Amino acid sequence: MELGKQTQIAILEALKEALNKLTSASNDITVITDIHLMPSLSSGELCVFDDDDHELSRAFVTEWTSCIPEEFYSVVESQLRLLLRNLDLDNVSLLKPYSFVLVDEEHETVADLLLVDDETMLLNDGLLKGLDEELNDFLKQLLEE
Repeated sequence: MELGKQTQIAILEALKEALNKLTSASNDITVITDIHLMPSLSSGELCVFDDDDHELSRAFVTEWTSCIPEEFYSVVESQLRLLLRNLDLDNVSLLKPYSFVLVDEEHETVADLLLVDDETMLLNDGLLKGLDEELNDFLKQLLEE
């Protein structure tokens, strides 16, 4: 399922509105670690929250209401990843690093979508796959020495 052009624009505008609210909250650089994106299958809404679960913006994505429930988050994840690539983050005055995170209706993390540091990095399963095992092996090796 592909998103219509108007829907893509609506999502990008909601993301820009959220970033503007975060950066206009103070004249200094804003400290935030995550921007939470919470889609809803039943209503088709995409709500954008800050670290403290304050709603920053929302958009309606009618295409999501016809999605198969079992595939919903994987479909939304891939769509949001594509849209985040088109978001201009060069002039955003948020203290780095910060990330865009896909969350469910209980605000539990479903997927890390984008990490913005000195270099913007799209996160995907291939990049993070096996990281826990590598860290555990490294820690075990350190403790054995």
